[in-house]
Amino acid sequence: MYKISFILLILFAFSCKKSSERNVGDGSLIHIKPFHSTFVSHRNVDIWLPDQYSSNEKYQVLYMHDGHALFDSTKTWNNQEWAVDETMSKLLNENKIQKTIVVGIWNSGLDRQSDYFPQKAFESLPLNTQDSLLNEVRISKNTDLYTYDINSDNYLKFIVKELKPYVDSAYSTYTDAQHTFIGGSSYGGLISMYAICEYPDIFGGAICMSTHWTGTFTNYKNPIPESFVNYLDQHIPDPDSHKFYFDYGTKTIDSLYEPNQLMIDSIMTKNGYHHKNWMTKKYEGAAHNERAWMNRLEVPLSFILK
Repeated sequence: MYKISFILLILFAFSCKKSSERNVGDGSLIHIKPFHSTFVSHRNVDIWLPDQYSSNEKYQVLYMHDGHALFDSTKTWNNQEWAVDETMSKLLNENKIQKTIVVGIWNSGLDRQSDYFPQKAFESLPLNTQDSLLNEVRISKNTDLYTYDINSDNYLKFIVKELKPYVDSAYSTYTDAQHTFIGGSSYGGLISMYAICEYPDIFGGAICMSTHWTGTFTNYKNPIPESFVNYLDQHIPDPDSHKFYFDYGTKTIDSLYEPNQLMIDSIMTKNGYHHKNWMTKKYEGAAHNERAWMNRLEVPLSFILK
């Protein structure tokens, strides 16, 4: 077991350069550039605090992947964002969710997919499939899809053993799984599913939007979705103490997901999940982008954080 002492946490805090608070629509945003790690490459982290945050109160924590796209459209390649700050503030003002801090973990660029692809599912694939996946090329961009070996186990160690202890020491948080959640979209949906299965004592809920069950960009003769189904069936956490949210659209890449999501849904039912702890939603006409996720973000936040 890896243990981080209080002294190490202090060293982490001093080694991370905090900028002044950045402008967001609601609440305040603390930008750490970069947050240092011994498990993965250093990366930026944004910590969103709701209006009137007070150290005299306790807050839930939602960890979200692709943090650069959550709050500020000027930081994204397509000038789109999730508008997490506005949506969180709206739900808080309407008393639909408990008081919650959001931690946005930026991806590190070329190794994003390597950090986010569930490692145990990947390693269950035949070796020739693993090799072909690692060598696959995005024709449209002429760049490697998986630039580095799959590293998601270390990515989760970074969150659980370095980032979470720092957040819990610096802010007034509930530290138990009942008040700690994780979420993302596409590959971020995959790693969120993987996180709650690998660390059910850390995370009590997972938001998995437009989950990239195909692993690549086709369903034809693709063994990857079945590897996720088998993994979830073998590692799914206790339904009495955990919650899942899944969704998918019907346009662009999302059009591939429905048959795979139906297999995942059968695993949820088989393992005792029901409407109180699991939701899957289909969004007709929704594409695979930040604007689509922004438009429906209120649904998973209300379900997971209420």
